[in-house]
Amino acid sequence: MASTPTFTTVLLVRHGATATTGTVLPGRAPGLHLSERGAGQASAAAERLAELARRPSALYVSPLERARETAAPIAKALRLRPVIERGLLECDFGTWTGKRLSTLRRRSDWRAVQHAPSTFRFPEGESFTEMQLRIWSTLERLARKHRNRTIVVVSHADPIKAAVTYAQGVPLDLFQRTVISTCSVSAVAFTDSTPVVLCVNSTGTLKDLAPS
Repeated sequence: MASTPTFTTVLLVRHGATATTGTVLPGRAPGLHLSERGAGQASAAAERLAELARRPSALYVSPLERARETAAPIAKALRLRPVIERGLLECDFGTWTGKRLSTLRRRSDWRAVQHAPSTFRFPEGESFTEMQLRIWSTLERLARKHRNRTIVVVSHADPIKAAVTYAQGVPLDLFQRTVISTCSVSAVAFTDSTPVVLCVNSTGTLKDLAPS
């Protein structure tokens, strides 16, 4: 008898907005919490996830405060216990952590960040290649653990963007062309063959989320 095909759906949720979203590169610095707007976004994301026909069976979250605060209403809506997963952490921006984006954009190496990220390592931090390998390996491991189920992971913009574009077969040097908004949901299905991207950067209803 043929085995049941694997179709494990991983829902990637970016954390909600903070007071520094879009202006500062916070990285892994502790103590950054959701803004009032971000808390509202998290509640709205929880409502959207609760509409899913295929109810998620597990919830994993980056250790950072803004991710855990985003996961809290999701956990309540889905009646799941959030599990901290370090593989979902934000990229380690090294000495760039906490710097204003307006300042970083004036650096000569900012062009590499935007147009050749596969060549770039943040000073005293992580490379984009390492980040992509870390997030994808984490998602593969979680998908194997929850075979043929749906799970939610709460992470950060760059790791989610790196995972989604990897699943699409997009070269890392082009991953900056994808936008991952605060509290958006992107969905990747892990199958027995290639991954299938079901949606990217969704901020609307998830009721009809399914492969075509």
